[in-house]
Order: sequence, then structure tokens, then C-alpha cells
Amino acid sequence: MSIPTFIFLILLLHLLFASQPCHLILTSAADGRWQLLQTSIGISAMHMQLLRNDRVVIFDRTDFGKSNLSLPNGKCRNDLTEGALKVDCSAHSVEYDVSSNKFRALMVQTNVWCSSGAITPDGKLVQTGGFNDGERRVRVFSPCSSRDCDWQEIPNGLAARRWYATNHILPDGRLIIVGGRRQFNYEFSPKNIAANTFNLPFLLETNDKGEENNLYPFVFLNVDGNLFIFANNRAILLDYVKNKVVKTYPTIPGGDPRSYPSTGSAVLLPLKNLKMADLQAEVLVCGGAPKGSFAQALRGNFIRALKTCARITITDPNPKWVTETMPLARVMGDMILLPNGKFLLINGAGSGSAGWELGQNPILSPVLYRPDKKIGSRFKTQNPTTIPRMYHSSATLLRDGRVLVGGSNPHAFYNFTSVLFPTELSLEAFSPAYLDSKFNDLRPKIITPKSMSGIRYNKRTNIQVVITGKVAENLVSATMLAPAFNTHSFSMNQRLLVLGNDKVTTCGNSAYNIEVTTPRTHNLAPPGFYLLFVVHQNIPSQGIWVKLR
Repeated sequence: MSIPTFIFLILLLHLLFASQPCHLILTSAADGRWQLLQTSIGISAMHMQLLRNDRVVIFDRTDFGKSNLSLPNGKCRNDLTEGALKVDCSAHSVEYDVSSNKFRALMVQTNVWCSSGAITPDGKLVQTGGFNDGERRVRVFSPCSSRDCDWQEIPNGLAARRWYATNHILPDGRLIIVGGRRQFNYEFSPKNIAANTFNLPFLLETNDKGEENNLYPFVFLNVDGNLFIFANNRAILLDYVKNKVVKTYPTIPGGDPRSYPSTGSAVLLPLKNLKMADLQAEVLVCGGAPKGSFAQALRGNFIRALKTCARITITDPNPKWVTETMPLARVMGDMILLPNGKFLLINGAGSGSAGWELGQNPILSPVLYRPDKKIGSRFKTQNPTTIPRMYHSSATLLRDGRVLVGGSNPHAFYNFTSVLFPTELSLEAFSPAYLDSKFNDLRPKIITPKSMSGIRYNKRTNIQVVITGKVAENLVSATMLAPAFNTHSFSMNQRLLVLGNDKVTTCGNSAYNIEVTTPRTHNLAPPGFYLLFVVHQNIPSQGIWVKLR
């Protein structure tokens, strides 16, 4: 056999392998496994939200022309905005069913490009803003068991244009929408009677001329009910009721920006010891791009991404940032909390910034962060994917403990040829090491309560599990995770509460009763749907849905 013929056969086998509907990418150097779920869902996953029925709503934007997925039953969208396709019969949103690994087209009417969202206490996805005809829209997706549910839109649901803004669910069940391009203010959804916006000078102060670096601010609900808001390279604590800044945090060490387009990521570390009066809360900010990276990338000079993380206890009277170094420099990475209190840093690039064609050197290996270990031993590099996930990629945790990953489109339109990083329409899943079969005897299986059960604040609750292996009672814990809205490297509303265990009782036949106390206030956990897990020796069960009310 000639060498050219041999090479041709190898390439043909590779293509046949990649064309299968589902395959494993075999890896052995580190932890974690990758699985290709769909070679194409027809759209690029710019935004992603897990719903209480284990389906994921995914959407892109509406103004770049046709996608690779048609709307059903001859549906078409009319679009009068400049530059858009006037009659568009393709979909720009899908609903992905995790259990069946199938998807269906949804019809979003107005432009959701670079928008934001949150899950309300009744389990609906409320999604806000976008570009052009979508900039003041509020859109609602109500999960249902049929194939009929679709987007509903509210014209002028916002008081101001919101593009690159951040949403957060509040203790009273409302949404707050913070910032956005040329919006140095915030508002609430539903609107209040006056339909006002509230000025936030901090967003103007953090606006770098020509680069901004304060879009998609990192917003977290603090345990005192105020909002921690990080933009560019610093943060405040905002009393949004009185529209008053109650604390100003120091500038992050080094002073480099971490917000879009110098896109780092941030996470509120798991909340523990929930019964303590002086409960602590910590925020970790990782990666991003040095100041000036956006402007330099426009000139073709791709500056190396930041390799540092900075961690701060936001409840301290005199808070200070503590820095640590990641194994890999990363911009446009996603930080995804896992049920056992660790998290993944996944997706992104090694140089450049967010923006069309502005990222280089894809980072294929996720990194596991273990917050309870000492500095210097917290990071662990995981097995790599083979698919670059650059600008406009997304990720979210699933109920079974896998991380769903999709998207990547650093182009103004869909572009599959003659570019360094083609538009990516695939979905894949990363399975952390805790899903390995060797841990099956340690893995709890929740028997009661049943999924979709209601739980109340500050109440003793019993969880019954089956664990077939030897149980270490002091290493059994329950956790509650709020499903997050993920886009542009930030998971809005992401929140993990460690309930621990008050008492573990043996019930016989490998069954155990775990007594826990639910969160005591709405400030710790806004009302709504959460994923409840039981974790044994760092091995989580599958989650069940519970409704906190």
C-alpha cells in the first residue's frame, strides 16, 4: 500500500468515526471523559439554561442570516431590522432533551444576541434584552412536557436598552438587570410602577475608553441581601433597595480588567456552615486579558491571557484579595460549580480577548479547582477535548453530574470554511472523574424525597439514600445548586449551598437516612427550583429537583 493511500484511509476512518451520533473521545493522561452528543444542533450555543424538566434552552442570535436548522410546520420570521434577513424560516433557538439526547427547534421572534436571563421562582426562564429589535424585550419560556411550549415575548418589557447586561434573581423573586452597553444603571423585572432605572455611577467609573471592560458584570447575592458587583478590576457591595453603595472593595491585584471583552470568569464559592450567624461568602475571579488586549487584538497582536485567579471574602470587614496561579492562562473560560463543591474552569483561549476573530490558542483542557485545599494545590488539569470552544461558547451542569458544553462562533456570520476556528454547532459532555464506575459503591442514590418535592426554609428535612459500599458518616453531605444562565463566560445566578448533615442513621439494606436543615433565609437562597444532591466522599448522587418556598 502506498503512503498516500494509507494516509487517505486513516483520514476516512477518522471522518467516519466523527460522523457517528455519539462517540467517546478516549483519554488517559488525566481525569475526566468527553462524549460527543450531537455533531450539529443547527445553531451555535451562545446562551444556555437548564430547566426543571431536564431540558436545556439554547439560543444564538437572529440577525446573521439562516441557521442550519429549519423552523417546523412552515414557520418563518419577519425581520425589519437593518442588515437582517427579511424573511427567515430557520431557527435560532432549540430545546435540548438531556435524557433522549434529542433537540427541537424553537421560535424566538426578536434578537437575543448577547442577552441575559434567570429562572424565576415558578421555574420559568425569563430572558431579557439583546440587540436592535430585542434590546427592550422580555421573553418567557415556560417548561412543559409536550413539544408545544415555545418563547413568549413582551414588547417594551424593559425600561432601558439592555445589551451585555447581567441578571440576578432577588430574595423577593424579582429579577434585577444590571448594566449593559452604555447603560450605567439597573432596573427590575417585572417593572415597578414608575418603570424607573436607577443610576449606578460605579459602572461609568469602570468604563475603559475604547474598550469598556465592564460589560456582563459579575453579580452575586451576598448573604446579607446586598449585591456584590464586580466590573473591570474592582467591586462594590450595593444595597439595591436604597440604591446605596455600602462597601467598596480594593482593586484586584495587578489592576488588569476581568470583565467583557477582557473576559475572565467568576464564581461565588459554595456557601457552608449555614447555621452560623457570621456566615462567610467568598468570590473567586479567574483569567481574563491584560489591559489593552482588545485594542491590540484588533491590530493582530494577541497578548497572552492572564494566568491568575484572585479570591476575596466579601463578608469580611476589611476584605483583601488573595491571588493564585492557574496551570493555564485563559480568557473566555467558563467556571461551572460541581455538586461536590469543586468547580471546572472550561473553554476559552490562551491569548487575545473576546470579540470577533480576537482570540487565539484554544485551551482544550479543563481545570478542576478544589477550594478547600491549600494555595498551590487547588488546581488539577483534566483531559482535553478535541473541539476548540472560543468566543460565544457556553457550558452548564446537568442533573446527572456531567457538564454540557456547546457553541463557539468567533465570526459575524456562520462560517465553516477557510477560517482558523469554524463556527461550532456541536454539543458534547464532560464527565468529571466522580462519574467513573470505580466509584459506584460510594455513590449515593436518593430514594426520598421524590423529585419535584417542595421544601421550606429553616426546616429539618430527611433524605433517604442507598449506598452499597462502606459509608463514612462524617463524609456525607447534602448540597443544593441553583441552575445558572450561562453566556459569555459567566453563569448568572450560579449558587451552591452545602447543607452538610445533622445526623446519619443506618436503616438497613444499604439504606441511610440523612437529616439536614434547609437554608434559613431568602438571602441565602432565593425561592425557586434547586438541584439537590447527596455527596459521599466527594462522589455525588444524581440530583433531584426540589422547590424551595
